[in-house]
Order: sequence, then C-alpha cells, then structure tokens
Amino acid sequence: MATEVKLSEGKDLTKIERIGAHSHIRGLGLDDAFEARAVSQGMVGQKAARRAAGVILQMIKEGKIAGRAVLLAGQPGTGKTAIAMGMAKALGEETPFAMMAGSEIFSLEMGKTEALTQAFRKAIGVRIKEETELIEGEVVEIQIDRPATTGAASKTGKLTLKTTEMETVYDLGTKMIEALGKEKVTSGDVIAIDKASGKITKLGRSFARSRDYDAMGPQTKFVQCPDGELQKRKEVVHVVTLHEIDVINSRTQGFLALFAGDTGEIRSEVREQIDSKVAEWREEGKAEVVPGVLFIDEVHMLDMECFSFLNRALENEMAPILVVATNRGITRIRGTNYKSPHGIPIDLLDRLLIISTTPYTEEELRSILDIRCQEEDVEMSDDAKELLTKIAKETSLRYAMCLITASSLACQKRKGKEVEIEDITRVYQLFVDVKRSTQYLMEYQEQFMFNEFPGQDDGDEETTMVED
Repeated sequence: MATEVKLSEGKDLTKIERIGAHSHIRGLGLDDAFEARAVSQGMVGQKAARRAAGVILQMIKEGKIAGRAVLLAGQPGTGKTAIAMGMAKALGEETPFAMMAGSEIFSLEMGKTEALTQAFRKAIGVRIKEETELIEGEVVEIQIDRPATTGAASKTGKLTLKTTEMETVYDLGTKMIEALGKEKVTSGDVIAIDKASGKITKLGRSFARSRDYDAMGPQTKFVQCPDGELQKRKEVVHVVTLHEIDVINSRTQGFLALFAGDTGEIRSEVREQIDSKVAEWREEGKAEVVPGVLFIDEVHMLDMECFSFLNRALENEMAPILVVATNRGITRIRGTNYKSPHGIPIDLLDRLLIISTTPYTEEELRSILDIRCQEEDVEMSDDAKELLTKIAKETSLRYAMCLITASSLACQKRKGKEVEIEDITRVYQLFVDVKRSTQYLMEYQEQFMFNEFPGQDDGDEETTMVED
C-alpha cells in the first residue's frame, strides 16, 4: 500500500514587526561582484567576513553546497548573529532558515538528538509543484438570496464573473457564499477560485473600477481584468519544510501541533516514509529539495553527544548548510575534560569553514549607533552620538546600544526634542556597565557575607562571615 503524505494547504501569516537587536539587518550588503560595501543593508564593517558569507550564499543558491558547515568565530558584539541574519534575509523568503541557541536543546522535553533532528529538518524545504484548475475573473455582481425565515432554507446566490473575452454566471452554494463573505469580495474585485479546494483568493481590484470610489486605502492593489478563458490550468508551487510534513503526518491533530508547538518526539518510521515519498516525487519531477540554513548560536554549549550527532548528520544527503557561531577561544568541551579550540572537537572542526569577525573601529561603531538610532526612532545630537561612541569604545557596543532608548526616555522626561549629552550622562550614571559594577563589588566585597579571602584556594570551602 502506497503511503499518503499529507501536506499543509497554505500559510497565511501575519508578521508582527518589533524592534529587535538585529531588526535593522536587511541583507549582507554586497554588490554584484561580492565586494562588501562600507555601510549597506544595515551592515557595517566586517568586510572580509561578509565577503566570505556572500561566497557561501552563492554556493547555497546554486545548490553546490550541502552538508557543509561554517563557523563564525569572534569576540562578543562583533556581528556574528548579524551576519547569519543577513544570510537569511539574502536567501529570500523561500529558502528555509532555522535558528537556535546551543543551550536550547537541554531545556526541551525531548532527547537532544531529536531536538537537533527537528532543527535540521526545519532547515530543509521541499518545493512541490501541483497543477490546479482555477477560475479567474473580475466580479461583475454577486446576488445572494437570504430566506425570509431563519433556518428554513439555505442561502442561495449567483456570481457573475467576466474576463476581457467572456462572461459567465455561476450558481453559489452555502460554502461558497460564506467564503465570499469571509474574503469580503465585492463587485469590481478580481478573484481566483481553486476548483479542487474551493479556496478564494482576492488578487486585487480592477483598474476599470479605480475611479468608482475616492476613499481607497493605500494598501488597495489594482490589477488588470484577466484575459482569455475563465477556467485556466495553473502550476502552483508550495514550499514546505520537512519538519512541517513530519508533524502533520505524525499525529491525528498534526496540523494543529504546528501552531501549538507541542510536537513531541517523532517516530523514525514516519521520517523514513516521508523521505522515501519525497525521493519518489523528486524522480517524478513533482518536487525538488531546497537545502536551507541551520544557524546554531553559542555552539560551545553543545556536548560530545551533540557534536558526534552533527558529524553524522552532515554526511546525510538531505543535510542543510550548518552555520555555527561561538565567542570562545581554547576552552573545555562540554561533558569532557579535554580542551579544544572554540570548545568544538577536532574532528568536527576539520569539516568547518571558519570565518572570523574582528572588533569594530570607532567610525564603524558610530555608523552602527546611527543606524540603531534610526531603527529605534530616536533623535540624537551629534555631540551625544560622539559621547555614546566613546562609551561603546570604552565599554561595549551592546551596552551603548542599550543606552539609546534609555536616554530617549530621559529626554522625554525633561520634555526635550532630541537626546543631548546630559541625557546620556544621566543614564550612564543610572545604569553601570560590567567594569564599573565589578569594581564596585570588589571594593565592598570585604563587607559581604560568605566572602572568600582573595588568597584562599578554590578547594578550601571555608568562608568568612562578617559580624555586624
């Protein structure tokens, strides 16, 4: 018996735009010759690292690289996550990009290898081609007859559709009337009806009706009235990830599990069946596999079991491109007593292409803070920006970025128009950076309870208690 693999119908996602640490990144900021521009698409500096990421990106787009791994290594706050985000944006909407932190796999209610397998499969897309019959035309009029008494009979109606060459009247059933009402279809809209599923898609309003109403929202899209026949055969392309197919096929309420996030462990038989089905579709030319990118931040948090799993998983033909990031030098591999560069075993390091990031210069710090001020909608004077750049150089870029919104709130409090030096000074005194907080604690640590004397060995568990 042939296995039936269920797929999700489609995705209608509403994106909530929030200002995050990397919401200003739009891409890698490279030109056609893969040369990094100084400031472009939210990216600043790190030219060598961005150029290297661009070369890898091109290999991904051409499908030449699968099962390879890239390591982004550099100090904290040198833009490792920003480069990974830039790669994701530059790949486009269709290419899957899954992101996780190394410590995430220890907090899930499933095995470590299962969590990694799910992450891998989230990063592999399947582009499925289907031929469907569509009815496409401009709505001339909709007549819906509602019965006088409720519940006595179902609603009936007629829908008149036209193209540039023909016009037809369709009888409507209850389901189609509900669907038209849900989509808020009115006469003058250009719609497409999928004959197989009955799904109605609003393509826009007809240009012929553009002068009927003055009050049109800016999001109103005008399209030409379709030409030719009303009924057309069209090739529709869906892109779903292997993980989505796994979840839908693994449980009875599979489709809902995607939204609940409660996927649990997925049996290996289900995955094997899906893999063989996808391979079958590839042979028939129905589908193609789109290897995406899996980004694991803080990769030194993984342990030996995870690293050995990654070694094996990268050899699989259905492997995505793995991008990992770390800010450690030579450090202990988690779960062992051995030390290794970046906290990664040597056999996995051999497979990695290493891209290193360097600390930012003062001008680059200034450009980044400029971009962040625009992103967070904060007006700031040049003197204040200069002071903030100095703070970033002395302490860290992340600390300086945290002060932007705080100083704008201080500015609002004194009813100022733009952030001045006094606002930055005020928040600099209110919120201390790491150096100052450590210094403060070291000065007063003699008075704290359970404080260890500076000369005491780590193995000695005796502590001093200061009496009042």
